[in-house]
Amino acid sequence: MHFKDLNLVAPLLQALDTQGYTTPTPIQSQAIPVILRGQDLIGCAQTGTGKTAAFSLPILQLLQQQQRSNHIKCLVLTPTRELAIQIADSFAAYGKNLSLRTAVIFGGVPQGSQVRQLRAGVDILIATPGRLLDLMQQKILSLSQINIFVLDEADRMLDMGFIHDVKRVAAAVPAKRQTLLFSATMPKEIQHLANSLLHNPEKVQVTPESSTADTIEQEMYMVDKKDKKNLLVHLMNEKSISNVIVFTRTKHGADKLVKSLSQSHIKAEAIHGNKTQGARQRALTNFRNGSIQVLVATDIAARGIDIDDLPYVINYDLPEVAETYVHRIGRTGRAGAKGIALSFCDSEERDNLKDIQKLIGKQVTVIEKHPFPSEHSGLVTIRLPKNKQVVKRKDAFIPVRDKRTVGRYNS
Repeated sequence: MHFKDLNLVAPLLQALDTQGYTTPTPIQSQAIPVILRGQDLIGCAQTGTGKTAAFSLPILQLLQQQQRSNHIKCLVLTPTRELAIQIADSFAAYGKNLSLRTAVIFGGVPQGSQVRQLRAGVDILIATPGRLLDLMQQKILSLSQINIFVLDEADRMLDMGFIHDVKRVAAAVPAKRQTLLFSATMPKEIQHLANSLLHNPEKVQVTPESSTADTIEQEMYMVDKKDKKNLLVHLMNEKSISNVIVFTRTKHGADKLVKSLSQSHIKAEAIHGNKTQGARQRALTNFRNGSIQVLVATDIAARGIDIDDLPYVINYDLPEVAETYVHRIGRTGRAGAKGIALSFCDSEERDNLKDIQKLIGKQVTVIEKHPFPSEHSGLVTIRLPKNKQVVKRKDAFIPVRDKRTVGRYNS
């Protein structure tokens, strides 16, 4: 299938051709026809599957066919500033041959330029919840003419505590509208939200919930916390890694790691919620143009970061929520490309590792031979398929077929 088979208009096809896109991803090929028919839609797809284009392309086509006005016709609500900017860039790229006007608003910066853009007239508004509600309260904008409402990254909205804000925004949008909800996972809370916001939605699910892409090679290193920084430097040198996103659990940990890497002559910058919008954008720009090797990120700040051809992702700290692991490693191996996800696990993170492997339904390859093995002797018991022969060694069950792929790690 090609984009031309999806009944998209010529200006959109020309823009896609300029971007070098000819073949839609599964979420795009399934979602675009549904949206063009005017139906509500639930799109469940993991990070990196092309869901931004899946809703932006048909929205541009539907709005171009409507009568011109100065009212906002489409609202895209998204949890983070980075993701809002990325979505706005996509609308601008795909809609460059159309006459539609797009604006993006988010907090953390003065509102002046955003207000001026709104008053000049906007067709498509991409917004984060806080700034949107603030401008609504100031009566600077109205959602009374919205006919397409998009809730993107709904599960992250839940994680960040935005669900009540989402409901307030939804209450300000006309009841008669087309609603599109996209989420990487569908926990019960999100399903309840979808039931309250959407009317007879079509559901498009292109991959199993909480699965990792088959194109991503996953490796786990058992290492004591004190040795994580040394292991990171060793792997960057050994594997000649020049471009990597490294995930930490806390903002303080991100800043501390940047300082440590700088002492090892590795150029790195951090991106997290305490950074100003300008600092975050500079870090992204420096990472994209190769001025720095490492972008150290926390989960909330990293959601929505879109880096083309990112070869490596490293989990310096394992996430406490297993689903977050899927989102993190989804930064690499995007749109069918190959990627490598390396993870460090210390003695306090062993339960997190168990949860991750249970969620993704497979065992992450453990690399036993490295310069900084864990000093702890306890080992995790690994459940294996019944048809595999096993041997027992120090309370660990290791497949005879490939002892290297399991290795020892702490229980």
